[in-house]
Amino acid sequence: MNTLKKVLIWLFITVMNVLLFWVFFTLLTFGNYGLGIVVGIFLAIADWAVFSKKGYPYRYTLPAMFFLFILTIYPMYYTIKTAFTDYGTGHLFTRDQAIQTLLTDPRFNYEPQDGKTLDFRVYVKYDEKFQPTEDFRILLYDNENIFITEKLSDIKYDSKGNSISAQTRMYKVQDDYVNLDSSSYKLIRSISETVLDSFSSRVDNISAIEDSQGVRYSYFYSINDPSVAGNSAFYTSVLRQKYIGNLEISYDALKFRLSDRNIYRKFSETYKKYDILVTTENIGQRNIYKTIVVNKLASRNLTEKDGAFWDYDESGSLVRLEGYVRDIGTGQFEKIFKDPKITGPFIKIFIWTFTYAGLSVLFTFAIGLMLALALNDKGLRGRMVYRTLLILPWAIPAFISVLVWRNGFFNETYGFINKFLVIPLGFEPLKWLNDPFLAKVAVLIVNTWLGFPYMMTVTLGSLQSIPEELYEASSIDGASRFKQFWKITFPLLMVSVAPLLVMSFAFNFNNFVNIYLLTAGNPAMANTNTYAGETDILISYTYKLAFEGGRGQDFGFASAISLIIFVIVAGISYANFKFTKSFEEVSR
Repeated sequence: MNTLKKVLIWLFITVMNVLLFWVFFTLLTFGNYGLGIVVGIFLAIADWAVFSKKGYPYRYTLPAMFFLFILTIYPMYYTIKTAFTDYGTGHLFTRDQAIQTLLTDPRFNYEPQDGKTLDFRVYVKYDEKFQPTEDFRILLYDNENIFITEKLSDIKYDSKGNSISAQTRMYKVQDDYVNLDSSSYKLIRSISETVLDSFSSRVDNISAIEDSQGVRYSYFYSINDPSVAGNSAFYTSVLRQKYIGNLEISYDALKFRLSDRNIYRKFSETYKKYDILVTTENIGQRNIYKTIVVNKLASRNLTEKDGAFWDYDESGSLVRLEGYVRDIGTGQFEKIFKDPKITGPFIKIFIWTFTYAGLSVLFTFAIGLMLALALNDKGLRGRMVYRTLLILPWAIPAFISVLVWRNGFFNETYGFINKFLVIPLGFEPLKWLNDPFLAKVAVLIVNTWLGFPYMMTVTLGSLQSIPEELYEASSIDGASRFKQFWKITFPLLMVSVAPLLVMSFAFNFNNFVNIYLLTAGNPAMANTNTYAGETDILISYTYKLAFEGGRGQDFGFASAISLIIFVIVAGISYANFKFTKSFEEVSR
């Protein structure tokens, strides 16, 4: 039994090593060096813990260490890396990916004014339940000729499963037969072609296409045929979205694409506007190869600047085409301190963040302490009832409480404060959420409401741990209640509460939910280059930079601010240790 157990253990270790080695090399192969290195380091530590006697105590922590590496260390590495790039809207891909977009994206195709156009009909293969499949053929035609496409090839997909590009060829039909590279097809007609009097009627008469293996593709859709309009949903959402919209059809030297100029009603002769050239530069003793994108129509190279490809439009103006991610060093951090329209808002938000966190801790602790002192008084009747009622703000989910305060109390027109307190006294309604100062006051009120029950609870627990003998001895010495509080209660209370106050400061420093639900950082700050608000704290400001704002997303700048927040919070954590130690020394 022991032998079997050892075999299973070693089998498990072997399988995990093989699996992690495969993940490691796969990540490196696909260029994800950061995550690959993290997995490699974890694998080295894991093997050390398993095979080394010194690492024996650590083998039981390996599952936790794995998630530590993947969920903490790698995100930290990625954030640091991103902070030194221009990653964001317009800079989402690598340079090679941006070039590939210029070569394949239909936006960068052109249609000659006198180019050939073809009408088309779609024929699909039905399954055994007579449901249309994604296996289809396209019949194209003009006033004289009929063509059939072969099976799609070289299909490239994006992350959503839609094709980025696809290729196929078409072949001319002769006497209702056509020989393709991979198969042969014949046209199935509902009426003999000899009795039809026009070319269009001969096209309309084609009910199916059958290959040499007997597989039949039935007539499914034509944009010009109302009788098949019921199939338009499947055609538009599946066939066109996934395949036909980005399909390039070749015929001899001609290329055809579904034409947006013709509102996707025809396939038009279409060509790629851009192509690539590879040049060689001799630097020292090495040859450096560089890819250059050229405009084939104008026979000129595209301009590269600010991490993007630029070209001239018909009016001669330089137009940005496609950007890519670049390493810009400390550029994101320099923007914070060198751009006046960024520096000003950042400093204001930075100061407000400290003010908000500090006042939140002060108010919640002061109110919580006073209530805890009252509830700790044994002479107070109904203490359990009061304690239950006072803890309700903490028990109710914060997002509900914040929305109640926002709509029920601070609404300028219907809010309780304005409607029943301010207006009846003859004053103008207070613009709680639209005035910069009042919005900050509202944020502090709500955060105090949400935070004081926690402070009351932890303070009440600490008060009950203070020995009664200390108060009895001080009373004999003639100490007043205030002196007892100042010399006994407060110092002993701070031994246990001080670390929690520092932690509460760090929590409020990053208290995104309260800000976002109550004011969303508003009202907007004037004269800024970024999407900043008067009540924004650093974390909500970072969120806006990364995911909101009319100027798009700026992950690089947001990551730079995140690093600054990390340094601040790390400093607060360090101060926590020092602060806690000092109170422990006082208690002695």
